[in-house]
Amino acid sequence: MNKTIIAVIAFLFISSITFGQIRPYDKSGLNVFEPAKVDPAAFDKLKLKIGGSFTQSFQTLSQSNTADPKMGGTPVVDQNKLVAIVPGFNTANANLYLDVLLGEGVTLNMTLYLSSRHHNETWVKGGFIQFDKIPFIKSGILDKVMKYTTIKVGHMEINYGDAHFRRSDNGNSIYNPFVENYIMDGFATEIGAEIDVQHKGFLAVAAITNGKIKGDIAEATPVAGASDGKHHPAIIGKIGFDKQLNDKIRLRITGSGYYTAGSISNTLYGGDRSGSHYFGVIENAISTGAAFSGRFNPGFSDKVGSLMGNAFVKVGGLEWFTTLETSKGRNRTEQAERTANQFATDLVYRFGKTENFWLGGRYNTVSSNINGADVDLERLAFSGGWFVTKNIMAKLEYVNQNYTGFLSSDIRNGAKFNGFVLEAVVGF
Repeated sequence: MNKTIIAVIAFLFISSITFGQIRPYDKSGLNVFEPAKVDPAAFDKLKLKIGGSFTQSFQTLSQSNTADPKMGGTPVVDQNKLVAIVPGFNTANANLYLDVLLGEGVTLNMTLYLSSRHHNETWVKGGFIQFDKIPFIKSGILDKVMKYTTIKVGHMEINYGDAHFRRSDNGNSIYNPFVENYIMDGFATEIGAEIDVQHKGFLAVAAITNGKIKGDIAEATPVAGASDGKHHPAIIGKIGFDKQLNDKIRLRITGSGYYTAGSISNTLYGGDRSGSHYFGVIENAISTGAAFSGRFNPGFSDKVGSLMGNAFVKVGGLEWFTTLETSKGRNRTEQAERTANQFATDLVYRFGKTENFWLGGRYNTVSSNINGADVDLERLAFSGGWFVTKNIMAKLEYVNQNYTGFLSSDIRNGAKFNGFVLEAVVGF
């Protein structure tokens, strides 16, 4: 047989391997939070699984604001004038996944952004090694501990709250029944270690990270009355209960916390290197520098303490997911701390023989203080979709978002946008 044909067959074989410890990138990954503990896959040799996610969108959004003109730049333009947008297709988003079985219960994950709003070139989102068993240490006690324990080490998505399990991650939009994530998007990748313990529905998570999106060994200058200039770690914790109570009802309730005394360049609410799935709204340009359209970052880039409570209930095809979040912090130069509060709730009904169709609604609000002004953002979204197969999905969303309280010198003063976004998604 031709060697090229043999290579293709081998590639298809290794790409079809499934690892119980890694969340699937297709429909079977829906409503998966911390993956349940399962018996590790048998290991005879190193195995590789290649996966991918793709999202192509078409949007027809309208926007307006009431900000005062702000002339500047070269040539001089009104920097508070919203960019003119028309209905059209957006650049597709794409992810590449490499999952490797390194040993019995030992897996490696690496995720790459191949195409995104924030970066024009390929970027590594992160990579981590995950231990669901420690086969290289022969210990009966350790084996018993690892039946309930998962250890992750690397540069990885932090496990703060439950909302990050239901968000769109660049090309991976298959877990999210809506088009966009929360207004205040608590998501970041940081360098550290995480320990998860699960037993009879109860779960606990403890993690420590470097508190920033990248490695940083440069000495920072202290700011009098504000930052001490030190690179403090971030501490993350979660406790909760998640159980299928009977054939029809699943209940999950969790509480999470994130704290750093000052990490100089924290990105808890700005750590997404892919970008928003609403393109060009409430911006004065369409560029990589304006990648987070429709979101709100409170600017807690040094000290931050956040708490998030989540409730998830699934009764048959009806799903209810709610988030309550409060955050307090400051940037490097601020002497006083500010607060930001978020509430989000969504109701989704999945129907059809295998729940391949859904209809849903989401309400999301954020209140904070920025530039001395008390501001509020409010979003209402309605969505419907269809899983054509477990790997192919289409969804349509109507969104209406309003901004109040922003200074007249801020482009978000009196801002609002609304309209439809259609997405086609593939995940495997």
